[in-house]
Amino acid sequence: MPIHPRESDPAVPDPADPAPEGAVRPPRGDLPRSSPPTGPGSDTDEEPGPDAAGGPAPYEDQHTAELRELEDRWRRALADLDNLRKRHTREMERERTVERSRTAAAFLPVLDNLELALTHAGSDPDAIVEGVRAVRDQAVNVLELLGYPRHAETGVAFDPARHEVVGVVQDPDTPPGTVVEVLRPGYGDGERQLRPAAVTVAKRE
Repeated sequence: MPIHPRESDPAVPDPADPAPEGAVRPPRGDLPRSSPPTGPGSDTDEEPGPDAAGGPAPYEDQHTAELRELEDRWRRALADLDNLRKRHTREMERERTVERSRTAAAFLPVLDNLELALTHAGSDPDAIVEGVRAVRDQAVNVLELLGYPRHAETGVAFDPARHEVVGVVQDPDTPPGTVVEVLRPGYGDGERQLRPAAVTVAKRE
């Protein structure tokens, strides 16, 4: 059987050989380059970042500092509030003491006149009555100066804000709902009322 000669593979041109006439040789710069070596021993290893050694990141340090500053402000605010509360308590107590002293001083002349009336009690009974009435008027004036005027008027319409009904009477000459008699005077008005006047009122038919 005849053996045909096998066609040989086309030879791969050597880059060092001169190119045949009319052939285009690629520039040497277009030859593929091998990738740079990588690995633990390679010179191209990147420098370790800030987190590589396990240390805190910068934003975590800033967050911790802000938390500490806020906590410090909070503690200072609590201390200031406690000092303000204590100072307010001291000032309120001082104001109460001053007001009590002012009220007591206003009634001292009333006590002086009562003692003076008792000193002359055995000499003239009529003078005692006049003296007691004068002392009463003086005490009423002191209460009015303190902001608590006296209410003991009769013949006025009943006012539930100023009067307290303790009885009703039949009086044909008095319009119904009119104060007929004041059994206990009242002092003050509105929010500054010490007590309402105890009165009897004419009832309706």
